[in-house]
Amino acid sequence: MENATGLRRTHCLSFDIEEHFQVAAFDSPARRRQWPLLESRVERNTEKILECLEAHQVRATMFVLGWVAEKCPQLVRRMAEAGHEIASHGYGHDLITVLTKEQFREDIKRAKAVLEDVTGMPVLGYRAPTFTITQETLWALPILLEEGYAYDSSVFPVYHDQYGIPGANPSPHLLSTHSGTLWEVPPSTCKLGWTRLPVAGGGYFRFFPFWLLVSLMRKVEREGESLVFYLHPWEFDQDQPRMTGPFRSRLRHYFNLNKTEDRFRRLLGEFSFAPIRESLPMIGRLYQHPAHDPSGVFCTLPTLA
Repeated sequence: MENATGLRRTHCLSFDIEEHFQVAAFDSPARRRQWPLLESRVERNTEKILECLEAHQVRATMFVLGWVAEKCPQLVRRMAEAGHEIASHGYGHDLITVLTKEQFREDIKRAKAVLEDVTGMPVLGYRAPTFTITQETLWALPILLEEGYAYDSSVFPVYHDQYGIPGANPSPHLLSTHSGTLWEVPPSTCKLGWTRLPVAGGGYFRFFPFWLLVSLMRKVEREGESLVFYLHPWEFDQDQPRMTGPFRSRLRHYFNLNKTEDRFRRLLGEFSFAPIRESLPMIGRLYQHPAHDPSGVFCTLPTLA
């Protein structure tokens, strides 16, 4: 859909780069101990995404786990060299709701250091595992600023059993904290009557009929909002090993995996997408070197075509 200038509106496309066995729905101390022994599929699944994006000449924001960057540095470099924005998904996929402030600080600091070392570029964006910046964990926002992050994409304005802040601002906006201001880029929702439906991707992309999802996304677009869409590499892998767990967790994780890739390719024909730093001018400006930068984390990006 064209905006007031006659140009097609560009929306935010993002991926949370993690292994299939790292999802919170199946997490346990015993399974975490098995991580080094389990089959890694994140590289092949992410390569599938990169090939699809390249075929459509689309770039995205990649929220990468520090754990994955350490295991697959060449994958992260390839994404950065292809013009994708590299952002942080934390280090070990620990939900903020189970971390102390000190543990959270160490997690995001470690992830940022790993990603910047691998790419040689600043990492300014963050998305919490399972969107777990909630009403109870808003203390995480000033810590993000203190550790050199400039925007967050974790506050989901919906009701959910694991995340969400119902009633939160659904549009990209500035948040004020005692450490300064931070941009918040919420995953997309669509207001229907008294409630908000999540239309941002992930399991919702697989559960909703495609025509309905596109219709809801068009409604958001007509209201003048930029969509913020996300998926995971494991959602492109219908042959991944099945994990044991509660029925609801298995349903959420495995439902319609065989439809993700085809639906995603169709979605790229329906909407125009780009990384968050390119779709939202206020985020793009964060990457430009300011007059006063004692932290040294900002730099001038290469020209973005």
